[in-house]
Amino acid sequence: MARWDEFEAEAPQLAVTVRARLDAGVHKTIATLRKDGSPRISGIETFWAGGDLWTGSMPRARKATDLQRDPRFALHSASTDPPEWDGDAKLSGVAEELTDPERRLELFRTRGSDPPSPESHLFRLELLEVATVGLSEGGDRLVVRHWAPGRGVTTIERE
Repeated sequence: MARWDEFEAEAPQLAVTVRARLDAGVHKTIATLRKDGSPRISGIETFWAGGDLWTGSMPRARKATDLQRDPRFALHSASTDPPEWDGDAKLSGVAEELTDPERRLELFRTRGSDPPSPESHLFRLELLEVATVGLSEGGDRLVVRHWAPGRGVTTIERE
């Protein structure tokens, strides 16, 4: 697993693309696991602070209780419809909840405001895999760039 800044150091060009795609829209989609192991899809927002990628949640939201029970997640950037589509970013890993009230407040305030609620959840997203999907320069091939800690970036093109 890797923190955002470790991913950025190992794959700086890919990190720029991933960050741009995550920042292109406020809302992203996160997949978590329910008690019975089935997937749950929820809307979510993310932000960067202190070299990490973070996400918050309303108190006791299903996605938050899912992550508390089983911290595995998959995160997908906002997407647009063709022909404007310029690609997507996909991340997976493990979410670690930060419960220290003073540190939570400090991190939330990097966004310019207090948390929506004193009981809001805050999770650091640790990365197992990061990928982008987009089109080639000519628009005739799908290009997938994939990174995992210590394995570098691989690129696959499909027609």
